[in-house]
Amino acid sequence: MKTVSKKDVTLFLMLLLVWAVVIFISPLVTYLATRNLETASTMLRMMCGMLWFPFLLFFLNFYVFWRFLFARRRYVLFVLVNLLLLVIINYGSFYAWIHPERFGFRMPRHAWLGMYSGWFVYFLLNVVIIAAAIAIRHWLTTRRIRQQLEEERHKNTEAELAWLKNQINPHFLFNTLNNISSLTQIDADRAQDAIAQLSDLLRYAMYETNKKTVPISGEVEFMRNYIELMKLRCNEQTSVDYQLSIANGQSEVAPLLFISLIENAFKHGVSTGRPSTINISLEQNYGRLTFVCDNTNYPKSDKDRSGSGIGIENTRRRLELMYAGRYEWEQSLEDNIYHVKITLNPNVNANDNLKLET
Repeated sequence: MKTVSKKDVTLFLMLLLVWAVVIFISPLVTYLATRNLETASTMLRMMCGMLWFPFLLFFLNFYVFWRFLFARRRYVLFVLVNLLLLVIINYGSFYAWIHPERFGFRMPRHAWLGMYSGWFVYFLLNVVIIAAAIAIRHWLTTRRIRQQLEEERHKNTEAELAWLKNQINPHFLFNTLNNISSLTQIDADRAQDAIAQLSDLLRYAMYETNKKTVPISGEVEFMRNYIELMKLRCNEQTSVDYQLSIANGQSEVAPLLFISLIENAFKHGVSTGRPSTINISLEQNYGRLTFVCDNTNYPKSDKDRSGSGIGIENTRRRLELMYAGRYEWEQSLEDNIYHVKITLNPNVNANDNLKLET
């Protein structure tokens, strides 16, 4: 059984208020015009006598016939029930109109047309009342369903974002441990320093990124430490350059948004026996962030499943969920250089759905 909510009570009281205004407006105008309380009282009785049935018809259709007939698409039964109600309630008036002689009335022949015209207008009035009740109920129901769908979509989006971010941490940890494992065979002291640096990175990833957005200053520091950590395994044939220029470190951005692209640059852009290049930049101009990553392209074999592209997919999905209409994605592979560029304005309201200029 459906419970009555506060919104239901408020809606019912608002409808009562509207009908009260309709009923009392004429007596009030009459009193203000005549200053005669008896005349206003007579007008009030007339309005109540005229509108009690439209009032009943409205609420029956709004609360009963809509739910059990119209909403269930029983349209024929809906029309028949309203017609039957119209006839039963107004049977006396209809009968008097059709057989006025039985009530001692003499109806001039030329007055019949006016009588039936009045009956037709009264019928149309009731049809309008029914239509208004159904239209208002339909609009309210549709709006409520849309709100529920929007809330459900928001919950699903939040759950998906959490799932995507939870995938980033194991993926990031997996690649980093691989690098440190390789380093232990070359320089144990540097490997110990790398472990300490990894500890700082994990502390940030686990405890500072639980919010939907974080200050970009923390992200920049995280990216800088991570790049330095990745450089430890690179040989002299690898050139790594990065520039992280941020004007306002307090501006907010989604946590760990660019780290997957940096991971891929080191994973797929470095070769032990061939020259390798990685160029990373992050700039902030008037609140707009521009991230660029260029690296040589050395695809891994099918047997090497570490870093198998999940990072790029997650990054694009997170951008679409959090910055839809506020970001641009540029991706290319030319002359064995893989290029990716992200331009976004995290400070613009998502509802504005702005298209960033190139």
